[in-house]
Amino acid sequence: MRILVVEDDPRVAASIVQLLREAGYAVDREADAAAGLTTFEIEPEDLVILDVRMPGLPGGGIELCRRIRAQSPSVPVLMLTAVGARATIVECLDAGADDYLVKPFHVEELLARVRALLRRAPTVLAPQLSVGPLTLDPARREVERGGRGIPLSPKEFAVLEYLMRHPDRIVTSSELIDHAWDRNYEGYSNVVPTYIRYLRRKLTVPGEADPIRTHRGAGYSVSSAQA
Repeated sequence: MRILVVEDDPRVAASIVQLLREAGYAVDREADAAAGLTTFEIEPEDLVILDVRMPGLPGGGIELCRRIRAQSPSVPVLMLTAVGARATIVECLDAGADDYLVKPFHVEELLARVRALLRRAPTVLAPQLSVGPLTLDPARREVERGGRGIPLSPKEFAVLEYLMRHPDRIVTSSELIDHAWDRNYEGYSNVVPTYIRYLRRKLTVPGEADPIRTHRGAGYSVSSAQA
């Protein structure tokens, strides 16, 4: 899942970005409303987190929320406000926000709001994903195979989740990077094969079929056929 954070306070933004990345999300960050709008128009975001007061557009985050909502009626928007006044909250909701948080907020509450909004988004079809022998719970961040729990790192979870959301379809390495890493990723080129290898080691034991297929020169897929 990919999240856009638009927050002009560098310390707050850095804290939110770190928190979300540690939870396994790919995160893009902008510091003003105009840059946030540009990024939203060109990047495949699954959720947007906006500060209410920021530079870049008249009306700041409220106006940015309106423009995002005009372009995409379905993408979840979470507003952050330092003012808990009823008028401000009403203004956020009227602009199209799905939810809001008043600063300062607890990190666990932010993550809970993010999980709830992603569960309600149209792209999230079910609270659990079951593909072939695998079951993945996005809310609990848990993966099982045949009732056996499989601990995954946040990035391993993100890669597997994207594959399982597109069963029986070949997913390219660049597509996985787009959704499991942020747009500023400039790491080593074989990062996707490396994480696929990590997943295979954890998802299979002797005697079990590999749930991930490699399509040479094309990408990877998870089959819905039981194995």
